[in-house]
Amino acid sequence: MPRLVLDDTRLHPAIRDTVDHLHLEVVHNVQAASMSNAVLVVGMAGNPFCKRARKALDAAAVSHHYLEYGSYLSRWRERLALKMWSGWPTFPMVFVRGSLIGGADNLAKLIATGELKRLLA
Repeated sequence: MPRLVLDDTRLHPAIRDTVDHLHLEVVHNVQAASMSNAVLVVGMAGNPFCKRARKALDAAAVSHHYLEYGSYLSRWRERLALKMWSGWPTFPMVFVRGSLIGGADNLAKLIATGELKRLLA
Protein backbone atom coordinates (compact mmCIF):
# COMPACT_ATOMS: atom_id res chain seq x y z
CA MET A 1 0.00 0.00 0.00
CA PRO A 2 1.52 3.34 -1.00
CA ARG A 3 1.88 6.02 1.64
CA LEU A 4 -0.83 8.60 1.74
CA VAL A 5 -0.22 12.01 0.23
CA LEU A 6 -2.90 14.65 -0.05
CA ASP A 7 -4.29 14.57 -3.57
CA ASP A 8 -3.51 17.67 -5.67
CA THR A 9 -7.21 18.14 -6.34
CA ARG A 10 -7.63 18.83 -2.62
CA LEU A 11 -5.18 21.74 -2.67
CA HIS A 12 -6.58 25.22 -3.20
CA PRO A 13 -5.10 26.68 -6.41
CA ALA A 14 -3.65 29.64 -4.49
CA ILE A 15 -1.28 27.36 -2.53
CA ARG A 16 -0.50 24.72 -5.15
CA ASP A 17 2.67 26.46 -6.36
CA THR A 18 3.96 26.84 -2.80
CA VAL A 19 3.38 23.16 -2.07
CA ASP A 20 4.97 22.08 -5.35
CA HIS A 21 8.13 24.15 -4.84
CA LEU A 22 8.74 24.05 -1.07
CA HIS A 23 12.53 23.84 -0.75
CA LEU A 24 12.66 21.98 -4.03
CA GLU A 25 16.36 22.83 -4.44
CA VAL A 26 17.18 20.87 -1.28
CA VAL A 27 15.21 17.86 -2.49
CA HIS A 28 16.91 18.02 -5.89
CA ASN A 29 20.32 18.26 -4.21
CA VAL A 30 19.65 15.13 -2.14
CA GLN A 31 18.22 13.28 -5.14
CA ALA A 32 21.29 14.08 -7.21
CA ALA A 33 23.71 13.18 -4.41
CA SER A 34 21.91 9.89 -3.74
CA MET A 35 22.28 8.92 -7.39
CA SER A 36 25.92 9.97 -7.74
CA ASN A 37 27.25 8.43 -4.51
CA ALA A 38 27.05 4.74 -3.60
CA VAL A 39 26.25 5.69 -0.01
CA LEU A 40 24.79 9.01 1.09
CA VAL A 41 24.06 10.08 4.65
CA VAL A 42 21.81 13.11 5.05
CA GLY A 43 22.01 14.52 8.54
CA MET A 44 22.11 17.43 10.89
CA ALA A 45 24.60 18.82 13.39
CA GLY A 46 24.24 17.73 16.98
CA ASN A 47 22.23 14.61 16.20
CA PRO A 48 23.93 11.57 17.76
CA PHE A 49 22.26 9.16 15.32
CA CYS A 50 23.86 10.96 12.38
CA LYS A 51 27.26 10.60 14.02
CA ARG A 52 26.54 6.94 14.79
CA ALA A 53 25.70 6.20 11.15
CA ARG A 54 28.86 7.84 9.86
CA LYS A 55 31.03 6.07 12.46
CA ALA A 56 29.45 2.72 11.55
CA LEU A 57 30.24 3.29 7.88
CA ASP A 58 33.81 4.31 8.73
CA ALA A 59 34.25 1.21 10.93
CA ALA A 60 32.95 -0.98 8.09
CA ALA A 61 35.35 0.77 5.68
CA VAL A 62 32.46 1.97 3.52
CA SER A 63 33.08 5.22 1.70
CA HIS A 64 30.18 7.64 1.93
CA HIS A 65 29.12 11.18 1.15
CA TYR A 66 27.58 13.35 3.87
CA LEU A 67 25.15 16.24 3.49
CA GLU A 68 24.31 18.27 6.57
CA TYR A 69 21.25 20.48 6.88
CA GLY A 70 21.54 22.66 9.95
CA SER A 71 21.08 21.70 13.57
CA TYR A 72 18.10 21.33 15.85
CA LEU A 73 17.42 25.08 15.72
CA SER A 74 18.40 25.88 12.15
CA ARG A 75 17.33 24.85 8.66
CA TRP A 76 14.44 22.81 10.04
CA ARG A 77 12.21 23.87 7.14
CA GLU A 78 14.60 22.32 4.65
CA ARG A 79 14.74 19.12 6.70
CA LEU A 80 10.94 19.11 6.84
CA ALA A 81 10.81 19.25 3.03
CA LEU A 82 13.12 16.22 2.92
CA LYS A 83 10.91 14.35 5.37
CA MET A 84 7.83 15.15 3.32
CA TRP A 85 9.55 14.06 0.10
CA SER A 86 11.00 10.81 1.45
CA GLY A 87 8.35 9.84 3.97
CA TRP A 88 11.17 9.08 6.45
CA PRO A 89 10.47 10.82 9.77
CA THR A 90 13.96 11.16 11.27
CA PHE A 91 17.60 11.90 10.57
CA PRO A 92 19.85 10.56 9.35
CA MET A 93 18.46 9.45 6.05
CA VAL A 94 20.79 6.86 4.57
CA PHE A 95 20.68 6.11 0.85
CA VAL A 96 22.42 3.17 -0.79
CA ARG A 97 22.66 3.25 -4.57
CA GLY A 98 19.83 5.79 -4.71
CA SER A 99 17.42 3.91 -2.42
CA LEU A 100 16.53 5.05 1.08
CA ILE A 101 17.41 2.27 3.53
CA GLY A 102 16.33 4.16 6.68
CA GLY A 103 18.35 5.60 9.52
CA ALA A 104 21.25 4.66 11.78
CA ASP A 105 19.60 1.56 13.27
CA ASN A 106 18.59 0.26 9.84
CA LEU A 107 22.11 0.85 8.58
CA ALA A 108 23.60 -1.00 11.56
CA LYS A 109 21.43 -4.03 10.76
CA LEU A 110 22.51 -4.01 7.11
CA ILE A 111 26.16 -3.84 8.15
CA ALA A 112 25.78 -6.62 10.74
CA THR A 113 24.06 -9.00 8.33
CA GLY A 114 26.41 -8.28 5.44
CA GLU A 115 23.52 -6.97 3.36
CA LEU A 116 25.21 -3.58 2.89
CA LYS A 117 28.25 -5.19 1.27
CA ARG A 118 25.92 -7.18 -1.01
CA LEU A 119 24.06 -4.00 -2.00
CA LEU A 120 27.35 -2.31 -2.82
CA ALA A 121 28.87 -5.25 -4.72
